[in-house]
Amino acid sequence: MQSLSSRQRWMSVLAHSQPAQLRSHWQALNLNPRYQLLRAPEIGLAQLQGRMGATGRRFVLGDMTVTRSVVQLDNGGHGYSYIAGRDKAHAELCALADALLQQPEHHERLQQRLIEPLAALQQEQRQLRSRAVASSRVDFFTLVRGE
Repeated sequence: MQSLSSRQRWMSVLAHSQPAQLRSHWQALNLNPRYQLLRAPEIGLAQLQGRMGATGRRFVLGDMTVTRSVVQLDNGGHGYSYIAGRDKAHAELCALADALLQQPEHHERLQQRLIEPLAALQQEQRQLRSRAVASSRVDFFTLVRGE
């Protein structure tokens, strides 16, 4: 069984991946596991809450659309997914990848050829976004009058 933190990491990478990138990396693996849907992908809402000043009273920030899915492999392994948005195929593929990542015979291969490349793409996107934001940064300063 994988540690909780490593599973949280791969679930985060899968959920934050672009669906097209996930599908292309998945197809390159040429895996066709047999599975059944325990919970077909379904769309719902999750209520987002915030805190004033990050420590103060809670307030409702709004709602966001989420899609969830649960699959069971023929060998009994289960995979779960919750993703932001309405892409049912993405949610199902994330759940299937989660189930296979928990299997020792598939874990290392999926880590190297699916999770790590997707994580690298996400890191690259974060850096590009960070550079774009930094280029538009404005530094404000106060001039003190000599009175």
